[in-house]
Amino acid sequence: MLERLRTRSPALLALLAQLLALLGVAALLLALARLGDWRPSLWQAALGQGALAAALGHGLGLRRWWLPLNLAFVPALLALHGRAWPAWWFLAAFLLLLLVNWNSFRERVPLYLSGARTRRRLSERLVGLPADFRFVDLGCGLGGALVQLARDYPRARLVGVETAPLPFLLAWLRCLPHRNCRVRYRSLWDEPLGDYDAVYCFLSPAPMAELWAKARREMRPGSLLISNSFEVPGVPAGEVIELHDWRASRLLLWHL
Repeated sequence: MLERLRTRSPALLALLAQLLALLGVAALLLALARLGDWRPSLWQAALGQGALAAALGHGLGLRRWWLPLNLAFVPALLALHGRAWPAWWFLAAFLLLLLVNWNSFRERVPLYLSGARTRRRLSERLVGLPADFRFVDLGCGLGGALVQLARDYPRARLVGVETAPLPFLLAWLRCLPHRNCRVRYRSLWDEPLGDYDAVYCFLSPAPMAELWAKARREMRPGSLLISNSFEVPGVPAGEVIELHDWRASRLLLWHL
């Protein structure tokens, strides 16, 4: 059950860590009230809950980037509660998060951005392909990889698909000046892969097994599946390019 939550619903596992931490801190405060005179402040309790939630999340197998989120969640709520924020601010913040992360729960893919080093190494790896190669970025985010390749390979035919509304709009606008680059508002699961020489993605661990099955069904022999950092369970990559960045990122390549 935990493995299923780790791979398919990490947000629910993070919520579980928050709830368990709240219960733990509440039990501790109750014990302190009965056994002694020390009363921690609200901020001390919030920071203790955050530390416990981060530790529980790590123990439950959440990835490292969940640690600061679990740590800061309740303290951030307390900080917001202590300010006289106008009501419209919360609505605007919610709408912004919704526009950026619209596809997170359905496709289990948060917004990850390919860094400059990743884009450069990806471009270098594609040098051996035909000049007019076809490339798709599944979940293209803000379109950084597409813009890099459009500049480096003006004869290539580049496509990005994205379903988060705000990143899609920004990627579409960024790619407008490049005639060999298009961005579609489409789920990666609805994009046929048979016409592409290279398929690139920076997703999450959750959909990789399903993506591999789709790639094996649709991609033609000789094409490349390239994943930024996330492995296909049980299928070793045929080629690994270490990127030596702060995230310890790697480009994983499978030759179909």
